[in-house]
Amino acid sequence: MDALFHQAYQNPSKIAIVDHTGSYSYQQLIEKTRSLASFLLQDKEDLKEARVAYMVSPGLDYVAVQWGIWMAGGIAVPLCITYPFPSLQYVIEDTEAELILVGPEYEQLLQTYAEDQSKQFIRLADGIPNQTSINLPSIASHRGAMILYTSGTTSLPKGVLTTHAAIEAQVITLIEAWKWTSQDYTLCLLPLHHVHGIINVVSCSLWAGATVQFVYPFDAKQVFEIFLEGKVTVFMAVPTIYFKLITRFESESERRLAEISYCLKKMRLMVSGSAALPVSVMEKWQQLSGHYLLERYGMTEIGMAISNPYEGERRAGYIGQALPGVKIRIVDENQKNVPEGEPGEIQVKGPSVFREYWGKEKATRKAFTSDGWFMTGDIATVENGYIRILGRDSVDIIKSGGYKISALEIEEILRKHPEIDDCGVVGLLDEEWGELVAAAIISTEKLDLKELNAWIRERMPAYKTPRKYIFLTELPRNAMGKVVKNDLKILFN
Repeated sequence: MDALFHQAYQNPSKIAIVDHTGSYSYQQLIEKTRSLASFLLQDKEDLKEARVAYMVSPGLDYVAVQWGIWMAGGIAVPLCITYPFPSLQYVIEDTEAELILVGPEYEQLLQTYAEDQSKQFIRLADGIPNQTSINLPSIASHRGAMILYTSGTTSLPKGVLTTHAAIEAQVITLIEAWKWTSQDYTLCLLPLHHVHGIINVVSCSLWAGATVQFVYPFDAKQVFEIFLEGKVTVFMAVPTIYFKLITRFESESERRLAEISYCLKKMRLMVSGSAALPVSVMEKWQQLSGHYLLERYGMTEIGMAISNPYEGERRAGYIGQALPGVKIRIVDENQKNVPEGEPGEIQVKGPSVFREYWGKEKATRKAFTSDGWFMTGDIATVENGYIRILGRDSVDIIKSGGYKISALEIEEILRKHPEIDDCGVVGLLDEEWGELVAAAIISTEKLDLKELNAWIRERMPAYKTPRKYIFLTELPRNAMGKVVKNDLKILFN
């Protein structure tokens, strides 16, 4: 990963990071990173792929912690800062993390691990001693670098283990395809336990020697204020964020509308990803910004694989063409290439593909064909040279606000309720969120929706995010098991 730190050594005085605490140069970033790496090593020569979990707010500290783990030879395990303890516990225990780094805001939440003698609990609030004199290990590119969790169609989320070589391939591909340079300035509004924020925004910008400004929590008014400063050249977001920005934009005065539009039109690149972008949102954004958003396709397991072109025609509803260095094929159930216009599964091969699902050898084997192609489970067609997604091979993944949510996982939770006999969870199309989570519930009793609301919130911690949930159609049954009432209910809206 030495290339990731190259700009820090070549352009030390350049501003690398802006967050709520100030602006920091590449020199300051690398000094903090080296100190943290040395602190993690202590008397060791190399962490030797020890898993290091960290819960740190977006900004300088987040990047220094991630880079420090890599420099010391560990595997970075970023924890979602909006998840409650049960979800965090699952990731920490599943990865068998040996070290846990915690920002001051999250110490109380993870206090249990401060008392766990099997793990080293490191409070960033205590400060990291300056220990830059220690020799740092040389890290081979085939070694594990990061574990990110992705929800599958069955059971609990799987940890995706990515190597340093795969991360390098993912970043270099995007820098080439999207023309990143050291003159760029970007915003990071995205969660930093997902590949979109970590790779597409933070890693690409810092690898290129650009500046990244962190905004957390998301606030549409603040984002427009930053746009009006005229520094931002690259902007990446999920469809939900674009929807919220459009809503805020439409509430502005005519003078402000003109000022914001002028600044948006000066940017060189705007990207949408992590969920399908509704054509209506694309068109509204183009009207106010002058930008036809670049849509792309990727997964935690592969990084970005397909993209509309930086230069050339971008087609709404299409994810584009294979990125440089990525092999794509679309095949039928017999692993035969399908003709253009016919549906088939997208399969991917190349240096950007992940190494394995952590601790799940069988799941890893099932994810690849016998000749090494990763099976995405997404069905698509090729039309006039552009790839168009038709949907999941399984309908059990719901994409809401840029997140992937397992319908089966939610169903299993709902079925544990003593008054719910059965249920079915689906995604409902929604312009703002992409999809809303909906459940048809069969019950022998008349359910108290407020109580059920609270019950569900307690038991679905991984989805406790600012997202709408709609649970529809409560169907009480009589003692003979027959439905006696069909009453449409909205639980969350």
